[in-house]
Parts: sequence; C-alpha cells; structure tokens
Amino acid sequence: MSELWLWIVLGCLAAYAIKMLGFLVPEKVLENEKVTRAAGALTIGLLASLTTVNAVASGTEVVFDARIGALVAAAIALILRAPFLVVVIVGAGAAALLRWMGWG
Repeated sequence: MSELWLWIVLGCLAAYAIKMLGFLVPEKVLENEKVTRAAGALTIGLLASLTTVNAVASGTEVVFDARIGALVAAAIALILRAPFLVVVIVGAGAAALLRWMGWG
C-alpha cells in the first residue's frame, strides 16, 4: 500500500471516529440555541467556501471561466426566489451558453 492510500484510510477513520463521537454529545447541549445557531452558520460558511473554490479553482490555479457566469446566473435566480431546480437549470444553461460562445 502506498503512503497516499495510508493517509486516505487514516483520514476516513478519523472522519468516522469524529462522526461517532457526535453520538456521545448530550441532547441538552444539542438543543442549546447558541450551538444550533453556530452549527447553521458553519454549514452555510462551508457550503459557500466549497462553492467558491469549485467556481474559480482549476487544480492549483485560479481561473475565471464560464463557471463564474453560471454562479452569477444562479445567484440572480436565487435572489429572484426561483425554486432550487430552476436555479440549477439556470446555472447549467448559463455555463453551457458561455462555453458555446467561447468563454472558458
């Protein structure tokens, strides 16, 4: 087994162990309003950072291509309160159109 696979397996085991430790947290702590608010804020922050990285990263480089246009189109659809499926379709359509036009 290569060293890379060793680290992958160790990372998986660590993630699983952390998940299992979550079951040991008392219910009283989980029902606390501050904990609930913090968990919600962390989730939103992680999702926003993942979206940003996927929109502008290509390997180790920052690239501005059709994904940025798709993200902007999807954001506009969200601001207009479109249903989630419509937001996804708008983003995909914008990316396809921009790529067809030669941008990215």
